[in-house]
Amino acid sequence: MLDIFEIFGELSYFGIFLVLIAVNASPLLMPPSWIILTSFYLLDPTLNIILLSIVGATGSTIGRYFLKKISGLFRKFVGEEQKSNLDIIGDYLNRKKFGYVIASFLFGATPLPSNMLFITYGLMRAKNVGIYIGFWFGRVLSYIVMIYFGNTVLKPFLEIFEDRLLGILLVDAVGIVVIIFFASINWSLLITKRKLKFAKPKLWRF
Repeated sequence: MLDIFEIFGELSYFGIFLVLIAVNASPLLMPPSWIILTSFYLLDPTLNIILLSIVGATGSTIGRYFLKKISGLFRKFVGEEQKSNLDIIGDYLNRKKFGYVIASFLFGATPLPSNMLFITYGLMRAKNVGIYIGFWFGRVLSYIVMIYFGNTVLKPFLEIFEDRLLGILLVDAVGIVVIIFFASINWSLLITKRKLKFAKPKLWRF
């Protein structure tokens, strides 16, 4: 992993940009982007935090765009009931003037991995530029904070997940559980009557 940072670090911001696109286009088994950016900064403290955050957010947003496109190809395998629920969420967000912007910003402004968010967008076949605008601004904000407090935040996080692969797998597993949970909610009933009811948790049909 250190070799990768050194190789792409030699390309400065452009190398970091390429790494962030590749990492964010992958659905699973990738460390959170803020860890990658913070690691680049710790290796080269001469990097400008604001510019690094902008480059990172741009690479992340482009990568997530590709992930959303790829995820949309798997919609045909989603169960009809869950597909209907996802469409209801999409219709609801489309009716709100800044629905997608706010949803993406709130998620992007946290250090949590956003792969499952964009996989969900892909399954919903969401088409709204607000998805990327909100996510980009949220990521810039979160990256600035995470990079600025690099040592303070990164080291304790890596100590919790001493086995990095195990940590990544755990985060991905949580994300999968979350997407199944949200896809199983009867969103029509929740939005119209404010009642929480779950559909049979069967995402895929073969």
